[in-house]
Amino acid sequence: MIDLHCHLLPGIDDGPATPGETLRLCRMAVADGITHAIVTPHIHPGRWSNTKQSIARDCARLQRALAKRNIPLRVGFAAEVRLTDQVMRQVEQNEIPFYGEVDGYRVMLLEFPHNQIIPGSDKLAQWLLARKIRPLIAHPERNKQLMKEPALLQPFIDIGCWLQLTAGSVLGNFGERAESLAKLLLDEDKVKVLASDGHNIGARKPLLSEPFSYISEHYGEARARRLMLDNPERISADQFSAEVATAC
Repeated sequence: MIDLHCHLLPGIDDGPATPGETLRLCRMAVADGITHAIVTPHIHPGRWSNTKQSIARDCARLQRALAKRNIPLRVGFAAEVRLTDQVMRQVEQNEIPFYGEVDGYRVMLLEFPHNQIIPGSDKLAQWLLARKIRPLIAHPERNKQLMKEPALLQPFIDIGCWLQLTAGSVLGNFGERAESLAKLLLDEDKVKVLASDGHNIGARKPLLSEPFSYISEHYGEARARRLMLDNPERISADQFSAEVATAC
């Protein structure tokens, strides 16, 4: 499996605090069947001061640590970019690390504020799409306003945004309302990717095998493979060689 959203780099956001914890998370992911991961630290002005350059440096450090310890996890990097009034400037100044390019569009992991959809957010998404940047919206099922008003997500889907659910949401790990919205989006086949959003060795582990089994049972194995292998492979192909995971 390929995990497109996880926080594995130590000491730079709300993910692992130490290199030792990072390695434990990586071993945990490998044991769960994850072969490739894109680390996605937060870029959130005023809270997390990560940059494309600093993320690239820390990812390279992690790659060396994994190789030294023979941990068979291939890692690349992007970022979880908070939707703020700084996004247009960040794009214009080439500060955003993208996953890669699919069908002529660079793919960007975009995070809404947790409590609401800011008015005009769809206009920002249109601005990005006009510049051949496709937002992959991070965990919309966990947004409190969308839990109450799921229809607010439809304009983003209509203009071409993709959706990434947190895999644990389908298991109820983020509460009943997040689970309900996650399953509604799955029922309507509106989801592009399931990813762990793993942060730590406690309640936010980088695991996908149980959600893979759940999706296989309720929606078919082909859907599970599409959400956790095939679509992630296409999105991250620029970061990895042609040899990508073939087994889950």
